[in-house]
Amino acid sequence: MQVSSHRVYTGRVINLDVDTVRYPDGSTGELEMIRHPGAAAVIPFASDPAGPDPTILLLRQYRYATGGMLWEIPAGRLGPAEEPPACARRELLEEAGVTAGRLERLTTIWTTPGFTDEVIHLFWAGDLQTASHAREADEFIEVVPRPLTAVLAGIRDGEIRDAKTIVAILYMAGFRLRL
Repeated sequence: MQVSSHRVYTGRVINLDVDTVRYPDGSTGELEMIRHPGAAAVIPFASDPAGPDPTILLLRQYRYATGGMLWEIPAGRLGPAEEPPACARRELLEEAGVTAGRLERLTTIWTTPGFTDEVIHLFWAGDLQTASHAREADEFIEVVPRPLTAVLAGIRDGEIRDAKTIVAILYMAGFRLRL
């Protein structure tokens, strides 16, 4: 339980607080907490997910923190008062340049609860229509259609290492498609 909180840093993407907390045994301590508004991520299916070896639009995106390119699904921060499905649709358009006729929720995950309150709401999208992307100045993205079997092999072989992408795709494969 939070006893007190002190804002140390306010940034464009995150805020940093130092919280005094009461632990379950009654003792107290200080924890640094990254505050994040939450995010949405979406698996864009370019073909029927129930069909044989459906195609997913993956992003090959430059990520400074990883030292290069990373395979990902479209994702981004929730705007003020923005609902997760609206965020998923917005990011799908901005990053992949498509709109979705169908959007369904998969699950919600905590990214790294040891130091941040960020949650990501995961979705899948279908019935895609091509539109114009609207990427931010720091987004360097290539949209690459890949068969689900290749994507699953990429996860298995360590080619795809982004956590939200792995969780969303494995969740979809295991619980929705029952592969």
